[in-house]
Amino acid sequence: MSAQQQVITIDDISADNAPAIYVAGGLGQFFEAVKAEVTGEVPDLTTVKGRARIASLAATVSKSKKAVETPGRDYLKRLKEMPKVVEAELREFVTKMDNLRDSTRQPLTDWEDADQARKDKHVDGIRAMKDFLIFEGTPSADQVGHIIATLELVAINDSWEEFLPEAAQVKDETLVKLRTLHAERTQYEAEQEELARLRAAAEAQAQRDRDAEIARVAAEQARLQAEQQAQAEREAAARREQELLDQAAATQRAAAQAALDAESAAERQRLQLELQAEQSRASAAQAEANRIAAEQRAEQERVAAIRRQEEAAEQARQDERRRADAAAAEIVRQQEIRERDEAHRRAINRTALEAFIAGGMPEECAKQAVKLIAQRKIPAITISY
Repeated sequence: MSAQQQVITIDDISADNAPAIYVAGGLGQFFEAVKAEVTGEVPDLTTVKGRARIASLAATVSKSKKAVETPGRDYLKRLKEMPKVVEAELREFVTKMDNLRDSTRQPLTDWEDADQARKDKHVDGIRAMKDFLIFEGTPSADQVGHIIATLELVAINDSWEEFLPEAAQVKDETLVKLRTLHAERTQYEAEQEELARLRAAAEAQAQRDRDAEIARVAAEQARLQAEQQAQAEREAAARREQELLDQAAATQRAAAQAALDAESAAERQRLQLELQAEQSRASAAQAEANRIAAEQRAEQERVAAIRRQEEAAEQARQDERRRADAAAAEIVRQQEIRERDEAHRRAINRTALEAFIAGGMPEECAKQAVKLIAQRKIPAITISY
């Protein structure tokens, strides 16, 4: 009677009592009940009824097996589905909790971002003041002076907040270095201008000396030519006089006439010599006039050279001023480019940070990851700006 009740209990197995049945050792009682039922009698194999009874007992075992196995298999399926249900429930719970955590922390995150942007602005301003010491090539004194004037306009006040001491120190140190450089460039350019002036003066003096020497040589040549011509005239006169004397000695009868002729010739010769001497003096005067004109031309050329030098110096100052203005404008433009680039990079880094956090990474880990990738310390991974 007990075994018959146990077989019936097998038929009553359901989803409700499955958790209490399908446990370690929980099915042993059903096996023992079926075993007791089928081994409790020994049918006679020599008879048809006996053999049929054995087949019936074996079928009973199969039926009991199925009655236990089928609910067990169903229960096992439900157990296999349970991890998926639990996983889905946990995933939804974790997502909601993460969103709640992020929304709870958002005011602090916004404050931290704003505070970092504020600090970055001050750091960029301090770096910009340091950049005033960076030049392309050797700057002129005017260019350095213009940069000093620009830096002096940078206000050092409470707007720098906790960066005020550092900003004041950087501005003072930069101004000291710029003023030292300005003094050095001013001295150097003054020395160069003085050297140029001295060279120009030396060249002008050399030109005047050359012109004076040319005039002196010309006057000396004119004087020598005049003296040579006068000597030749005197020698010619002496020869003619000797010829007249010879003629007077040869003919006494024509002495009176010859004397008169000689006197007339001598007078003409004297007049001729005086004329030649006057011409020589005129040549010398012309040579002196040429010398004076040459000196005047040299002086005019010197004055013109000084004027050209002054005009060139003025043009150079204007060109340098334009270059200084262009350099200052370029500094401002480069600063604006750096600011835009920094803002662009921060925006992209913030997007990457949010993507890491959205993917489940803790915020501090996400910040460290973005920082390392931005610094190119992670191989084969970059952030495209």
